[in-house]
Amino acid sequence: MKLNNLKPAAGATHSRRRIGRGPGSGLGGTSTRGHKGAKARSGYKRKIGFEGGQMPLQRRLPKFGFKNINRVEYQAVNLTTLQALADKGITTITIAEFKANRIVKGDAPVKILANGELTAKVDVTANAFSAAAEAAIQKVGGTVTKL
Repeated sequence: MKLNNLKPAAGATHSRRRIGRGPGSGLGGTSTRGHKGAKARSGYKRKIGFEGGQMPLQRRLPKFGFKNINRVEYQAVNLTTLQALADKGITTITIAEFKANRIVKGDAPVKILANGELTAKVDVTANAFSAAAEAAIQKVGGTVTKL
């Protein structure tokens, strides 16, 4: 077998349908485009959300809400996670420790929340703390440092 002998398997390829090549082809005249209308004309391009002239869904629905452009989106870390790190032997917990243990990712700020129970004394450095989390860390003798 040589490269010049290669060909696709039987039935794997189809000849292209040649439209607009006269009435004898069965695909002349309107050439599969129907009669009139935007789709029958050259240069037609369907616009996203266009519903044939009917008022589009995104314009029928009411507008509501407000997006605050200054909102700060925190990555949440719970006290149970801090306890798990303390069980591993890590007592000084920083954002670098969170990244090393794949608890947070990227550069979004970290906030410590009070979900769970903390029994180990840990020194935590993060961007923000909930009041309950701060109290829980200090109750067991740990320290809280806000960046």
